[in-house]
Amino acid sequence: MPKPVVREENRRRRRPTRNGTVLSEGLIVETALRMLREHGSTGLTARRLGLALDADPSTLYRYFRGMDELTLAIGDALIGQALRGWEPTGQWRPDLRSMGLRIHAAYVAHPQAALLTTSRVTGRANELAADEAVLDVLRTAGLPLADTVRVYHAFIDQTLAFAALDAASLALPSEALDADEGRWQSTYARLPTDRYPRIAEAAPLLARRMITSAYPTALDMLLDSVARQMDSAS
Repeated sequence: MPKPVVREENRRRRRPTRNGTVLSEGLIVETALRMLREHGSTGLTARRLGLALDADPSTLYRYFRGMDELTLAIGDALIGQALRGWEPTGQWRPDLRSMGLRIHAAYVAHPQAALLTTSRVTGRANELAADEAVLDVLRTAGLPLADTVRVYHAFIDQTLAFAALDAASLALPSEALDADEGRWQSTYARLPTDRYPRIAEAAPLLARRMITSAYPTALDMLLDSVARQMDSAS
C-alpha cells in the first residue's frame, strides 16, 4: 500500500538533508530534469535521485506516490516553463502561435524529459492553465464550441508530436545525429537525376530545411486553416 503524500507546507518543516538542503517538490523536479539531461531516462531512479539530493530515497515518497507521479510533475514543469511570461494580446493568431512555439521550445530544451512526458496527461496546474488559455483564445475569437475543441485537439497534439519528434533527434548520440543530418548532403544531394529526378531538383533545398524543425511551418498551416474557417463564417 503506497504511503500517503504529505502536503507541501508540512514537508517544508521537516529537517534538511545531510548537506543542509530543505527538500521541496520543485527541487526534486529540478534535480530530476538535470539527471535526465545528463544520464537519460535509464539514469532516473529513486535511488539515484536520493543520492543526488543527499536524501534517503524513501523521503521522495513523501512528495510523490511513485516515479510515475514524478514523471507527470516533470511534464507539468515543462509546460510551466512555456507559460512563464506569456500573456494574451487579444489577437488569436499571434497568441496561439506564441503559445505553440513556447511549448515546443520548452520540451525540446529538455529532450530526454520530453520523450518521457509528451504523451502523458498530467492533470496538473500548468497543464490546466495552458489548456484553459488555448480554449479561451479560440472561444474569444468567436469559434463555436465544437470547432474550438477540434482546433484545440489538433493544436495540442501537433505541438506535442513535433516536440517528441524533435526531442528524439536531439536525444540521439551526437555522432548519430550528425550522421543523419549529413545524409542530406552525402546521399540525397548525390542521387542520379535519371532515377530520382524530383529528389535531385529539391536536394539543395532539402539539405537546408530537413535539418531544422518543421513545427513552425506546420503550425502556420494549421493557423491558416483556422483563419480560412473564421473568414468563411463571417
